Amino acid sequence: MAEPGIPRIGVAGWARWGWRQLTSMRTALVLLFLIAVGAVPGSMLPQRGQAPERVADYLQRHRTLGPLFDRLSLFDVFAAPWFAAIYILLFVSLAGCVIPRAWRHFAMIRARPPAAPRQLSRLPLAASYETAAPPAEVLATAAGRLRGRRFRLETAGDGATGGAWVAAEKGYLRETGNLVFHLALLALLFAVGAGAMYGYKGNVLLTEGKGFSNTLAYYDAFRPGREFSPGSLPPFSVRLDDFTAKYVVTGERRGQPTEFRARLRVTDRPGARERPYELRVNHPLEIGGAKVYLLGHGYAPTFTVRDGRGQVAFQGPVPFLPDDGRTFTSEGVIKVPDAAPTQLGFIGLFWPTAAPDASGRTTVSAFPAPINPMVALFPFKGDLGLDSGVPQSVYKLDAARMQRINVTPRPLRIGETVTLPDGAGSVTYTGYREWVSLSVNHDPGRGPALVAAIIAIAGIVTSFLVRRRRVWVRAARVAEGRTVVEIGGLALGGTHPEFDDVVADLRATALPVMNADTADLAGKE
Repeated sequence: MAEPGIPRIGVAGWARWGWRQLTSMRTALVLLFLIAVGAVPGSMLPQRGQAPERVADYLQRHRTLGPLFDRLSLFDVFAAPWFAAIYILLFVSLAGCVIPRAWRHFAMIRARPPAAPRQLSRLPLAASYETAAPPAEVLATAAGRLRGRRFRLETAGDGATGGAWVAAEKGYLRETGNLVFHLALLALLFAVGAGAMYGYKGNVLLTEGKGFSNTLAYYDAFRPGREFSPGSLPPFSVRLDDFTAKYVVTGERRGQPTEFRARLRVTDRPGARERPYELRVNHPLEIGGAKVYLLGHGYAPTFTVRDGRGQVAFQGPVPFLPDDGRTFTSEGVIKVPDAAPTQLGFIGLFWPTAAPDASGRTTVSAFPAPINPMVALFPFKGDLGLDSGVPQSVYKLDAARMQRINVTPRPLRIGETVTLPDGAGSVTYTGYREWVSLSVNHDPGRGPALVAAIIAIAGIVTSFLVRRRRVWVRAARVAEGRTVVEIGGLALGGTHPEFDDVVADLRATALPVMNADTADLAGKE
């Protein structure tokens, strides 16, 4: 006789098995863990969406690890394909797990409480007593008391054969809270995904006296969502009038900032009246559905550069980037492509409060505020490389095709001039302005995500506080004037704090049983 063969699962069987594995709660927890692990590089490494200049600097300083991290999309974690794959799988897993549970829970809520077990004394919580009241009255009283405690009820039997009972149940909010938590988590994931698809983030640097309109041309860095359209940018504009920073001047905390304030003039739409706004840290400007945050600040020394013919080839502020966030010693680059007969470039160091170091031979900044602002310049001449078609950073000077001009750099005070040899021109340090770095963030999923998060917290707290519990009351006539009442309780997933109160409440309504001695004593009285 031939042995039976092993049945083939087939494509449909493997598909069902894969779906069950994906929609299991264990898989959802693993995916949540992977999301958390995947977000770690996004908090430890600079991200292109927030600080592209820091990413470029990291790649410059780490020639081996930098390109490897870049290929793995670790500088753009939250837009990486592998992060999106984990995110989508988590969404599908939670949806496939929670939605069927929600339907089953809805059907369970509409169902009646289960019938009383045959032996209530075998339940974890049990009690009994005798009363002179008939079973129908006992059960009616028990139903009224339990209904007053907001139990759902089911009754059966007449008590003549000992089969009369009342079943009571409550605590459905436990599972409801659990499902609300998971459904709100789904809504939160959806809101975050929608915000990333239809929103945008951009960074812009503004010098005092300058402004920007909300168009792509004004952004230093711009990161749109996949479904974002440039035509949907709201037409607002912002102008920086003044920036003020305050610092601790004495004690151990000397030099630490205490306040940053950027005074803006804001126009909500073309033709609208300008309105003032004071931008502070953690107090963003809300305009056109976007939020404008104050990220950082620095100094922009102002210069006037004359070429070899005596013509003004450059005039205005140049943003310098801080090298030391404690003293705000800053470095910057001046590029003068219109100088004649040759292009000029300068690398500059700026000290807000210039002072000699302990040795007296080197200039340092002793304080971040502009008490004694000075600058030193290192001049170059030659080809800046701006016509090569290769994009350049405005904060770096490509000196590969330039020649260092032999001038001894010295700290310049406001109004001082350096004359370049061989008729190359001159540069005058005319003062300084301050600049601020702004982040413009439009996230249409922010509001729904906040609501979903609040609902999720409420749901999980409810599931922790509420316990599913059941109470059964059975009453049977055992003799004339004697009814035995049995009470059983069961708590699902915790304790049953109401059981003792229910028993005490029902005992208090019981009529005393008249036995022979009690009846004889009552007759003598």
